[in-house]
Amino acid sequence: MANVELGRNNVATAPLRWRELWLKEDWWAIWLGLSIIVVAYAFFAHGASVKWIAVIPAKWSTTAQLWEHFVSNYPRYVVQFLVWLGLFSFALTALGHKARNFVPSFVLLYVVSVAIFALGQWDKANSYNLEPPLVALIVGLVLSNLVGLPRWLDAGFRVEFYIKTGIVLLGATLPFTLIVWAGPAAILQASIVSVVTFLVIYWVAIKLGLDKRLAATLGAGGAVCGVSAAIAIAGAVGGKKEDAPIAITTVIVWAVVMIFVLPFVAQFLHLPAGVGGAWIGTSEFADAAGFAAAQTYGDLATQGAVAGTSDQAVFAYTLIKVIGRDVWIGIWAFVLAIVATTRWDREETGRKPDAAEIWWRFPKFVIGFLLASHEGAGAHRVENEQR
Repeated sequence: MANVELGRNNVATAPLRWRELWLKEDWWAIWLGLSIIVVAYAFFAHGASVKWIAVIPAKWSTTAQLWEHFVSNYPRYVVQFLVWLGLFSFALTALGHKARNFVPSFVLLYVVSVAIFALGQWDKANSYNLEPPLVALIVGLVLSNLVGLPRWLDAGFRVEFYIKTGIVLLGATLPFTLIVWAGPAAILQASIVSVVTFLVIYWVAIKLGLDKRLAATLGAGGAVCGVSAAIAIAGAVGGKKEDAPIAITTVIVWAVVMIFVLPFVAQFLHLPAGVGGAWIGTSEFADAAGFAAAQTYGDLATQGAVAGTSDQAVFAYTLIKVIGRDVWIGIWAFVLAIVATTRWDREETGRKPDAAEIWWRFPKFVIGFLLASHEGAGAHRVENEQR
């Protein structure tokens, strides 16, 4: 877990810490994410694209159609699998793991992921709420709590590493030019939601007697982007090893329930698709679950059950949640790293605050997210100029 293993009372030396550049998941998430973005940008600048490798199952209504898709596109899936396998194997080997242990479990993980995406593309999937994020969550819960998996598969279940890399890549789809385009009112609304949500959760957690660091992790998990924020903030505040998993579990439980509750309540209140999507964006904790809820409400608009269009629900949700709230992950990480270092640590240990500790605790993959956002803005600028 990002920087959590250092502990609040076990400070590593500066020379050792510079080795984090190649010995920590945070930095490898940056190296992988930015490398992918640079390669994609190079293709784009030369009039090409990496779209060929970004293959996902197509919409289907019969198993014959699905089978035909895989038969026609299996070379793309093979190349996609080999690229991800090569990148993650290289990074994990540098982190001290053995590739021969990682490869078999990653094969299983990739196959299951493609199967879940394929199920989500079924034309009746929305009718049964079989959105890929929800299905993946249920499969994970069943396998880990009811079935159980062999220990040798643990090598491929690097959930936090995948999430951190995904956050960096997310930055490329979230250029700051889009934030400016969204307008100050929308960003202000999302910012108020983020701040108020954090303060409420933090205050309640403290009143319940929870540790300040756990309270901050829970608050950020609910205020920003769920799992990703919990991982980032737990490292920023020097939380205990179990703080992030506790916050992640809480976020997931809330997110799963809200996938079903929010569209139902929004329809009961007769909210138009755009308003409903924005409301879902203010209420959901996790991005994937929020997308599932927004898509469900968008489907109601398509069916004529609510006013508006499906795109309005999804776009409004994206504006409030993914753009407005998720950008706060870096702000909260920085602010809470300062608070934990200058106040909480001093209160607990009596040690003079060390400004350098703020840098060491700051979740580095957030930097990758910001750098990727800058690259995304550049790509959008080039594309507009070409038009």
